[in-house]
Amino acid sequence: MHSRRWILVLLSILMISFLLHAQKKGDVDKGKTLFSRCAICHGATGEGNENMGKVLGVTMPNLSSKGVQSKDTAALKKIILEGKGKMKSVSLSNQEVEDVIAYLRTFKK
Repeated sequence: MHSRRWILVLLSILMISFLLHAQKKGDVDKGKTLFSRCAICHGATGEGNENMGKVLGVTMPNLSSKGVQSKDTAALKKIILEGKGKMKSVSLSNQEVEDVIAYLRTFKK
């Protein structure tokens, strides 16, 4: 009887963990739509808008580069939500950030 209770507790924890993890996954299509606002600086496919870079006096990183793609989700979230250098913060929900990151991962070479 005691072992059944522990099995139920363990299964409940696993189920909750699975559900929380499933909610965090980003939607690439929604991310692509959201990224359209970023494309003015970062380019439609993340290659960087060279002209905007000149205006801002920066070199736009290619979002398909190893340097960007090797960043973990937490680091990308921080950059998106807080900004970096001359990049301003972006006001998005947690799910929207996950969606944008899912789309950014499609740029990986």
